[in-house]
Amino acid sequence: MNDEPMGIQEALFDVGPDEHVGYRVPTACQVAGITYRQLDYWARTKLVVPSIRSAKGSGSQRLYSFRDILVLKIVKGLLDTGISLQNIRLAVEKLRDLGVNDLVGITLVSDGTTVYQCRSNEEVIDLLAGGQGVFGIAVPGIVKELTGTISSFPYERISAIPNTEVDELAERRRQRSS
Repeated sequence: MNDEPMGIQEALFDVGPDEHVGYRVPTACQVAGITYRQLDYWARTKLVVPSIRSAKGSGSQRLYSFRDILVLKIVKGLLDTGISLQNIRLAVEKLRDLGVNDLVGITLVSDGTTVYQCRSNEEVIDLLAGGQGVFGIAVPGIVKELTGTISSFPYERISAIPNTEVDELAERRRQRSS
């Protein structure tokens, strides 16, 4: 084994999210610090959609991944600083294809209108020196906080085979009606 110190990304994933678990709406709302109405609106308008399972009719449950909840927390942080939802949509669009490993390496800096993605301390300093940045969101800090917080919440284990996860509530209803 290599004796060199682990990078932040490797260290996070030793204790980080399990990609085979999902979180229901109440957990996603509580952990991200948002209301059900916000979550529902953001899902319907495709700002942040659940990547594990979307709602499919009455009684079905959305299931959010760790990454989804991370993006929800980022959106909430940007909203709290006064960024418009329109500008947040532009920022989220640029983050959409990034995995948790990629997100851990960035800091979001904004001048109140535009959101900039910085991958190094030098980029952050350059933005601040140029008078661009007013505030920043350090994504590694959010990931670390989220990793610790979410571990105490209930989750649903999903199958490794796509489209075969079982919604426990739907399964109980099916059994009752049989």
